[in-house]
Amino acid sequence: MAYLSSVVRRAASCQMSASGRNIHLRCFSSGAGQTAEKSVPYHKTLKEESPQGKGPTRPLPKSADVVVVGGGSLGCQTIYHLARMGVSNAVLLERDRLTSGTTWHTAGLLWQLRPSDVEVELLAHTRNVVSKDLEEETGLHTGWIQNGGLFIASNKQRLDEYKRLMSLGKVYGIESYVLSPAETKDLYPLMNVDDLYGTLYVPKDGTMDPAGTCTTLTRAATARGALVIENCPVTGIQVRADDLGVQRVAAVETNYGIIQTPCVVNCAGVWARALGQMAGVNVPLVAMHHAYVVTERIEGIQNMPNVRDHDASVYLRLQGDALSVGGYESNPIFWEEVSEKFAFGLFDLDWDVFMQHIEGAINRVPVLEKTGIKSTVCGPESFTADHKPLMGEAPEVRGFFLGCGFNSAGMMLGGGCGKELAHWIIHGRPEKDMYGYDIRRFHRSLTANNRWIRERSHESYAKNYSVVFPYDEPLAGRNMRRDPLHEELLQQGCVYQERHGWERPGWFNPRGTAPILDYDYYGAYHQKPHGSYLYNQLLGDEYTFDFPPHHNIIKNECLTCRNVLAVFDMSYFGKFYLVGPEARKAADWLFTADVSKSPGLTVYTCMLNKHGGIESDLTVSQISPGTQVSSLTPAFEGDGYYLAVGGAVAQYNWSHITTVLQDMRLQCKLVDCSEELGMISIQGPASRMVLQEVLDTDLSNEAFPFSSHKLVKAAGCTVRAMRLSFVGEMGWELHVPKQDCVRVYRAVMKAGAGHGITNAGYRAIDSLSIEKGYRHWHADLRPDDTPLEAGLAFTCKLKSSIPFLGREALETQKASGVRRRLVCFTIDEKVPMFGLEAIWRNGKVVGHIRRADFGFAINKTIAYGYIRNPDGGPVSLEFVKSGEYMLERMGATYPATAHTKSPFDPENKRVKGIY
Repeated sequence: MAYLSSVVRRAASCQMSASGRNIHLRCFSSGAGQTAEKSVPYHKTLKEESPQGKGPTRPLPKSADVVVVGGGSLGCQTIYHLARMGVSNAVLLERDRLTSGTTWHTAGLLWQLRPSDVEVELLAHTRNVVSKDLEEETGLHTGWIQNGGLFIASNKQRLDEYKRLMSLGKVYGIESYVLSPAETKDLYPLMNVDDLYGTLYVPKDGTMDPAGTCTTLTRAATARGALVIENCPVTGIQVRADDLGVQRVAAVETNYGIIQTPCVVNCAGVWARALGQMAGVNVPLVAMHHAYVVTERIEGIQNMPNVRDHDASVYLRLQGDALSVGGYESNPIFWEEVSEKFAFGLFDLDWDVFMQHIEGAINRVPVLEKTGIKSTVCGPESFTADHKPLMGEAPEVRGFFLGCGFNSAGMMLGGGCGKELAHWIIHGRPEKDMYGYDIRRFHRSLTANNRWIRERSHESYAKNYSVVFPYDEPLAGRNMRRDPLHEELLQQGCVYQERHGWERPGWFNPRGTAPILDYDYYGAYHQKPHGSYLYNQLLGDEYTFDFPPHHNIIKNECLTCRNVLAVFDMSYFGKFYLVGPEARKAADWLFTADVSKSPGLTVYTCMLNKHGGIESDLTVSQISPGTQVSSLTPAFEGDGYYLAVGGAVAQYNWSHITTVLQDMRLQCKLVDCSEELGMISIQGPASRMVLQEVLDTDLSNEAFPFSSHKLVKAAGCTVRAMRLSFVGEMGWELHVPKQDCVRVYRAVMKAGAGHGITNAGYRAIDSLSIEKGYRHWHADLRPDDTPLEAGLAFTCKLKSSIPFLGREALETQKASGVRRRLVCFTIDEKVPMFGLEAIWRNGKVVGHIRRADFGFAINKTIAYGYIRNPDGGPVSLEFVKSGEYMLERMGATYPATAHTKSPFDPENKRVKGIY
């Protein structure tokens, strides 16, 4: 028997003795072999209940509506929910036995609170399925144990993060308490609380049994007509092009037969990348070793809650009368050669890597120092670039869905995600806002880039237990996409943000340049860590839930824009052309507004799904065919439209439009010019005066009104000038061929030098736009929000007879009354808010804040969130006006004023040049 304390001493001794020879340093990856199975939790898995033999456990059907590949948590949850939603002709194929990949050795923890409203809802559904629904349906107990969860805070910032979770939990009725160190000791007598700042206790958290859960799920699914087949590896995916050239799933191949199907769901976990390759689909995940140890019996540990000590990067899971101890380290081992025959297997545990978790565990529960180790568990897990799963229909192949890359959270997210995935397959989209998990959140240039996948997945793994701060940025996988002004702005102090692979300006540091260096893996794998790294230091300075130290710099950018003018590099925007003989028909159907105006006008509009949810907000400009083909003047027949969409969601928008065009079989095409065009936005009261020196056209209100565009010359270069604003000021966007961007930018800066012009970034845009009431997609607007709820009814051509996607759903909602509404709040007390704060109306929780920022022109915190009527009735403007509101931040409440119009320039004069 080994004691945890002796393991620490032995590992430390080995490192000290080897330091001179450098042999203790571990390599970037490991070829550690598979070990014999050990005495681990869930040893008695379904493999012992299933028929032995090498052939499939059931005959293969000739065809199926859906084939789910992979019999782990996600595969079993997906087949169950498909059957529950009425799909009886669904098949699950498992290459070995159910749970044999990664699910069988998972810790099975479920924590109800996360810093995401959608994830809280997903976790709640999983909990309901495993603790109640399955048992009621089958009479079988899944193995759910409700022993509670305890989050440890060793400092104020960590406890502030937990208080934010507690406030969000109140919106969903999740019971939680912030405990003092003394109260924590009463709850968990074996815990060392000397270094605690406080804890968050969630009594109804618990633990799932992977084998019991998956057994019950598949039995419930088969009772509803699904077919579960084990011992049947998939050897190929047949993909065929339809008559329009669109790639679609046709069949699944195995050594035992072929199943004709239009839909495959990739729930293969670590093996998902190989399965994707069979269909020509990129699956951006990596496989890593992930480990925990199981202790011998500990007296007094029975019935204690599970513990997450994020600052020590360790978790302690109750295992009967013992503990499982695991965590996330900065030097995880990559599994380079993923074996397709690996089943119910483990790796040898590397104690040099795991030692840091032992130290943290002993500090938190000192009795562990004298406790023996019963078993070690080190198995494969899949991890992704942003530590979020990969879900949805792959953009490369229609009918190929992903349900993989769950970053060790497949059990706890499985129920919610299985339900959403089933809904996605059946109805074409999920019920909830799943954009954060949607494979289309990644640009197509990134999903096959191994360097980017590896770097970002490593950093996401290493930072999994880090505090989630509002203004954090990755250090890994940077400089993948840079616009033509990148170096020019870098030299002027630009501090960049990463979105969609693009480097976009965040804010401008007056103290000098802050270049982003190659990723150093935090010093792991023989990498030399960067010494003086200004960019990293600037990020670290902003690790706070208070106003960040650069608050006044961003204030200056905002107020200069409001009072004089500012230049914004928005080149990362997606820039598409929709052209062709049936482009107008496509535009009428895709866009909520009537965009078929005469060339020269620009329209702000939305795109919806069939349920009326907002898939995008964008500007659309009708254009005439070009006589000289260029990125500004494409040649086409029929009608043409120029689309400008947020860069962070460009791939998502591209996929949405493409899918609609394919489904409608329209004769038109979408052309991506995002890389060929830059976008320079000049905004502020002095913008007309300055630009009149640069552009060769009359910029008066009469000659160049708001929401119009034209081709003009700027510093001798042809550009498309559009009179638009994303900040609520008079201004123009210049859409410029990439080779001319620097020349045009320098001309603007030279003309504005005498007027006090400044560079400004997206931190300023965030503040200015929320102050003006402009919406941000995926913050204020999501696929589960409608324009009527979001205050964007003016973008919808409901008074016309023109049909558009989602119209019927809007008309139904309008007739029955809006049941929730986006409301603007301001707070007189100067206090920072960032989203997730609970909204109280007349003493009742009615919603939570989606987005918040500080408005410098009105000198107040501004927050937007959707509110509901607690009685279930409509939320009218009178309902909004008649309430008394409080916003809860970290357990403290602040009086708030609700606004039905923008708190800044509510009459919309400034964009029209009226100052």
